[in-house]
Amino acid sequence: MKACFFLPVLLLFSLSFKAHLCRGSDTIFPGQSLSGNQTIRSDGGTFELGFFTPGNSRNYYIGIWYGRLPTKTVVWVANRNQPLSDPSSSTLQLSHEGKLVLLTQSRTEIWSTNVSSNIPNSTVSVLLDNGNLVVRGNSNSSSVAWQSFDHPTDTWLPGGRIGYSKLTNEKIFLTPWRNPENPAPGIFSIEVELNGTSHVLLWNHTKMYWSSGEWTGKNFVNAPEIERDYYIKNYRYVRTENESYFTYDAGVPTAVTRLLVDYTGQFKQFVWGKDFTQWTILWMRPTLQCEVYGFCGAFSSCNTQKEPLCECMQGFEPTMLKDWQLEDHSDGCVRKTPLQCGNGGNDTFFVISNTAFPVDPEKLTVPKPEECEKTCLSNCSCTAYAYDNGCLIWKGALFNLQKLHADDEGGRDFHVRIAASELGETGTNATRAKTTREKVTWILIGTIGGFFLVFSIVLILLHRRQRRTFGPLGAGDNSLVLFKYKDLQSATKNFSEKLGEGAFGSVFKGTLPNSAAIAVKKLKNLMQEEKQFRTEVRSMGTIQHANLVRLRGFCAKASKRCLVFDYMPNGSLESHLFQRDSKTLDWKTRYSIAIGTARGLAYLHEKCRDCIIHCDIKPENILLDTEFNPKVADFGLAKLMGRDFSRVLTTMRGTIGYLAPEWLSGEAITPKADVFSYGMLLLEIISGRRNRNLLDDGTNDYYPNRAANTVNRGHNFLTLLDKRLEGNADMEDLTRACKVACWCIQDDEKDRPTMGQIVRVLEGVYEMGTPPIPCFFQQFFPRNTADSAIIYQEVSSSSNSYLSMSLK
Repeated sequence: MKACFFLPVLLLFSLSFKAHLCRGSDTIFPGQSLSGNQTIRSDGGTFELGFFTPGNSRNYYIGIWYGRLPTKTVVWVANRNQPLSDPSSSTLQLSHEGKLVLLTQSRTEIWSTNVSSNIPNSTVSVLLDNGNLVVRGNSNSSSVAWQSFDHPTDTWLPGGRIGYSKLTNEKIFLTPWRNPENPAPGIFSIEVELNGTSHVLLWNHTKMYWSSGEWTGKNFVNAPEIERDYYIKNYRYVRTENESYFTYDAGVPTAVTRLLVDYTGQFKQFVWGKDFTQWTILWMRPTLQCEVYGFCGAFSSCNTQKEPLCECMQGFEPTMLKDWQLEDHSDGCVRKTPLQCGNGGNDTFFVISNTAFPVDPEKLTVPKPEECEKTCLSNCSCTAYAYDNGCLIWKGALFNLQKLHADDEGGRDFHVRIAASELGETGTNATRAKTTREKVTWILIGTIGGFFLVFSIVLILLHRRQRRTFGPLGAGDNSLVLFKYKDLQSATKNFSEKLGEGAFGSVFKGTLPNSAAIAVKKLKNLMQEEKQFRTEVRSMGTIQHANLVRLRGFCAKASKRCLVFDYMPNGSLESHLFQRDSKTLDWKTRYSIAIGTARGLAYLHEKCRDCIIHCDIKPENILLDTEFNPKVADFGLAKLMGRDFSRVLTTMRGTIGYLAPEWLSGEAITPKADVFSYGMLLLEIISGRRNRNLLDDGTNDYYPNRAANTVNRGHNFLTLLDKRLEGNADMEDLTRACKVACWCIQDDEKDRPTMGQIVRVLEGVYEMGTPPIPCFFQQFFPRNTADSAIIYQEVSSSSNSYLSMSLK
């Protein structure tokens, strides 16, 4: 019992005694209390509980935070809605009836667990090492009367729960802070709803369904990626007589992970690994802030290309300016001047062009835009209208208006009703637009006489501009071309034929005037200085190799960013390996693709002036030309590292399932991270299936783990081959490929070969020894077999030498 008391001599001079805790205790006993800067710490030191103040606020709260991290990260708050002004005169104490209460100086109770015991002094409050604060029996630790895991705030910790308790008849759900200085519940939430036999997770106006052990729902994170995430080992749905809930386990014991409903309305997973200096975001949904429902509040628009993202509409101002300055826009905006409807006044409209409309419009049968406007003006409840293949009107507050970019599809004019005085005149926008059109008409009539002359001049100018834009390509020059955005619109027929889409943008097929086929990648949300963007693109543009996709040019105009590549008619390797309707690639083609990909990476690592680490090697980024020659593509995550490799990247790059262990541990990233990803790719080329998919026998065995065991023990390598090939493979090539793949996925990057060595092995110049089984797989896929200890000993005693080379 880790409690300390005042010196006994003080008892002689005190009529009443109140016990206090020493810093470091994990337990509050009946009659003991916390105040001021006193804290309790979990037995392992992972979590700490006490008074804290968020940000620059002067309010104090009782909360739980990580005890070993340099940054105080609060994961639970008791008195979210009732802050304290003076922690030194406030106390958190456990009553003799087993009730945990927070009292002010005047002994007013502002928060409690509302759970009491019939037996005096029979309970204690303990902070566990998983971050759970429990009130339980003093002699029976399994008798839990109350726990903070049943009352989470904004953070979902491993072992925590979201669901429903029949005992308390309450939902267990997450709500974010209002802003970084106010932990009061925000407007968003994550909770569980039982829909018939389906378990539904409600999140931000989106439903995710849990079925057969995985999440489904187009707006949620991809379930297979989450369940096999290195940091989340297992999602589970638990249903008992008294409760039903979702929970999950931490995947990596050496790392700290948490799920957070942020005050921005985004659902995020944070990771703090070995040697990390800050929290790293592993994933978040929605990825775009403006996609969060209600993020900007009422009568506000969201624009991803501006800071701040939220902006009040014309004629409106923030409801709470201080909250807006803290990035809390949930209260939205209010009118500066009330509408004059019914008061003999004159309301008008202002136009927001190129917008995505708010939700839930009312459709009216009105033939013309002018009549739609009049209909809205005649209804005092109407706050906005739009005419888009019919009349749409909105009543009441307006939510989720998004300002789109000039080149985005789907943008339309949106008319918001305001008092006429806000525009400085009484006429409506529609009237002014009509006057403008009349002026333009007279100007056009005055220029008709010179039409033919102007037309001839325009043709000559267009011809010269086309020659300037596409001149280097037409002349056969390999120099990088600065394209104009309009020319790329023309080449792609206004970006009509989409080839694919990724996190950084969409790819469209196009044709240049010289009939050359191109692939144009439109980047989205690229917040870079133009000089930096062009410098990095030109560095990539100087790279020429047969197994790297050629960068023809780029476009960098205002917020628009496009990259222009050679078009690859056979698409990506992923489409040929994993899609059911694709033709099976024979072994000779697969082996050629493996060698070509290795050559391309070896060039990036060893032949360029600065070593270039790709950071995202996977089948989707290996493109195939007409002859199925591989081309490494998509350098969206690539990093110029120089030759010292001394920099540690804390922002994770790459795709789950292909990430090297050093990305997770926070160690220095070298080209060997690409080698690990290449090894995972090579295993998929051999097997013809995703590494993360279950094997045919329905077991949870992980294919890379099985491959490592098979190669290490010298078993039949044909058991690792894609069954669709029916054993038709060159055994020498298959043996080399399997050994190379298993050397590439070693735990320590020093044990992995370089890409140059891999090329020489696959070409048959060098031979490889037998690789050990990586401990990395044993950590996540332990075996309860007798030979598991033997495997571990072999790994522990294995040499760092991965190549036994003999020149042929």
